[in-house]
Amino acid sequence: MTSLLLGPRSQPGVLGVAEWFGAMQAQDLNSVLWSLGARLPGLTLPEVVAATERGDVVRTWPMRGTVHLVPSADAHWMLELTGVRMLAGAAKRREQIGLSGDDAERAVEILGSALAGGGRQTRSWCLTALREGGIEVSGQRGYHLLWFAAQRGVTAIAPNEGAEQTFVLLDDWATKRNDPSREEALAILAHRYFRSHGPTTIKDFAGWTGLTMTDARAGVAAAGLTAVDVEGVAMWADPAVLDAGPVTGWWALPGFDEYLLGYKDRSMMATADQLARVVPGGNGVFQSTLVCDGRVMATWKRTLGKTAVTVTVQPMAEFDLDQARTALEPFAAFVGLPLKITVKNP
Repeated sequence: MTSLLLGPRSQPGVLGVAEWFGAMQAQDLNSVLWSLGARLPGLTLPEVVAATERGDVVRTWPMRGTVHLVPSADAHWMLELTGVRMLAGAAKRREQIGLSGDDAERAVEILGSALAGGGRQTRSWCLTALREGGIEVSGQRGYHLLWFAAQRGVTAIAPNEGAEQTFVLLDDWATKRNDPSREEALAILAHRYFRSHGPTTIKDFAGWTGLTMTDARAGVAAAGLTAVDVEGVAMWADPAVLDAGPVTGWWALPGFDEYLLGYKDRSMMATADQLARVVPGGNGVFQSTLVCDGRVMATWKRTLGKTAVTVTVQPMAEFDLDQARTALEPFAAFVGLPLKITVKNP
């Protein structure tokens, strides 16, 4: 797993990073913004946010029922290739939360009409529109309906308005639309995944995408990848990045970053005890990490103040505080505040 942190080589910018990865975990907006910033040195948070307003990237639910940032032009085919599998379980989920199939279809129609003509509205506005259309949105119903409309390729999540999500019609936001065949789509997705995450296994690719192993193997076979042996395990990689060499240096990464989220097997990045501290309670909520030469060294939490950003570091291995500062200074520059570090030993 040598190339992941290197990022795009010939396509700089937010779109270039999204294309390099294929998709970036993005259920937490602040996390994905720093995932981008960490790979675009010199850009500030306002500059990255402004780049997401251009319409060439978008957040939606293409894989595993989880929000990702993807190139807007690829959102439709990704939803059709990998997101469609999530629709198979939608009826059962609606039964659990008290919605009918007619409710879901009517919700798609209401949102499609309400956002027509380039409209962009907040999450609360969309829920009000559904409620006024006679659809119950209490509990988990509202979230399910917003997800369902996006999963159908009708809507998508646009950049926030203040602290609140906004929604748009995907066709209005994605003015350019790529339309590969299914075979081509599998190859594109496999190439992007193994280029940015490899060398790694087909099982990891299937887990990341939610594809069947049959489809995952077909994608790998068509993607022009190279088979490699890593400590006796069969893995695949993009031959163009095999000579990149190991990842070196210090990185301060957000919790929901592809560096850990992009794999099923994370033993090359951290020990089992360290991973238990990165995901305390095994609840799927990942802590931000400090990484050195590809290995997790600490977790960190930030508090944004008026005059400084205070970062609390919890070490998992021995290292010099100046090394942590080297890793965290780029984040402080990203948010435009002086850095203050505190250490909390376990």
